[in-house]
Amino acid sequence: MGLIAAGWIAVLLLGGGIALDRALTTQVENNFDEQLEYILTAMIGAAEVQAGGEVAFNRVLGDQRFLEPNSGLYYQVSGEGEEPWPSRSLWDRVLDVRGDHVDNQAHFYNSNQFDYEPLRVVERSIILPGSDTQWWFTVAANREELDEQIANIRSILIWSFAVLGFGLLLMAMLQIRYGLSPLRRVRAAIQNLRSTGANRITEPLPTEVQPLVQELNGLLEHSERQAEEARMHAGNLAHALKTPLTVLTNAATAHDPKLSDLVCRETKTMQRHVEHHLARARAVGRRATGLSRAEVWPSVESVLRAVTRIYENARFDLDGNKNAVVSIERQDLDEILGNLIENAAKYGGGSVFVTVDIEPENGACTIWVEDDGMGIPLEERDRIFDRGARLDTGKPGTGLGLAIVRDVAEIYGGTVELDESEDLGGLLVKLRLPRA
Repeated sequence: MGLIAAGWIAVLLLGGGIALDRALTTQVENNFDEQLEYILTAMIGAAEVQAGGEVAFNRVLGDQRFLEPNSGLYYQVSGEGEEPWPSRSLWDRVLDVRGDHVDNQAHFYNSNQFDYEPLRVVERSIILPGSDTQWWFTVAANREELDEQIANIRSILIWSFAVLGFGLLLMAMLQIRYGLSPLRRVRAAIQNLRSTGANRITEPLPTEVQPLVQELNGLLEHSERQAEEARMHAGNLAHALKTPLTVLTNAATAHDPKLSDLVCRETKTMQRHVEHHLARARAVGRRATGLSRAEVWPSVESVLRAVTRIYENARFDLDGNKNAVVSIERQDLDEILGNLIENAAKYGGGSVFVTVDIEPENGACTIWVEDDGMGIPLEERDRIFDRGARLDTGKPGTGLGLAIVRDVAEIYGGTVELDESEDLGGLLVKLRLPRA
């Protein structure tokens, strides 16, 4: 920010200084030229041709410097074929007049024909009454005074703009330091978090950085929530594995003759618990990328093809919006739909109906999975989502399917609701997921 401010200050002051220098020096030169042109006009007005063809002034020019040798102000009248008529101030010198052209208007230029005396020259060609000769009236003045004025102006401009630039740069630096001071306070607050073990920034800070503080506190809260979820699921996994391990240990200690069957059953249970927590961990990791998206219709068709091979006698129907895209990884969407459709085929009466819909009010995607089974009583619908909860113990399973569905859906910001199907009479599972 300091370099950008310094760059802009330098560019603007340099441009402004050049423009102001041009304007002031042009004004000084114009004033100088106006004085020379006034003298030239007075010369032409006072000039007349004598009887011998020479030019003379009918009145004396008013500037005393024309009479002082090398005074710095000179005039000269020159004509083709005539001797130049110089002012006394020229003494033994003659102005070089470029007589190869005609100047109907006053012509100004700089000349260095005299050593150590730069000149500012104005000349004009005139044909006087009573003469056919082209006369050149020339007035020259020492340019040192003009150059000195211009140098003084430029010196004043340079020092003034240098002081102005330094002041602006100093004010810009002070403004940057003052403007960024809230960030230093935020840094100090973060250091205080690390040193004191606090979990939030509570120090009152300026309004400009308050959104940053809010986002930082939100990030801390999110990190705490993730850490708490990790601890909770680690504890849940340990608790879920503890019971099967205890059963196996007791059976092995007692030399149970059915030990092999127990090992097979309990290891399957442990494997299912591990798969559940791994699925949840994968979903959390994929959600962190924020770029998840999956097409619903191909995912449902893929799951239906797989489930149809297992339950060949069941009838599966699919209807709804074929273009729905949800903000979830395809693998996790397949996991959710696989559990729901497989449960519908396993516990239903043989008919499964899947509908894909888009809610117009909030744009969410809703997937309806219905079956014609016995359904789930209203008082049991909340408990069925608990890990290990099973209403029909006569069929194989671990009771983790709906728990996986709920956990993974909630990770992506979705919901799962249970209701009664009006068309088939069995269970209706309403899965709502955010659209991509």
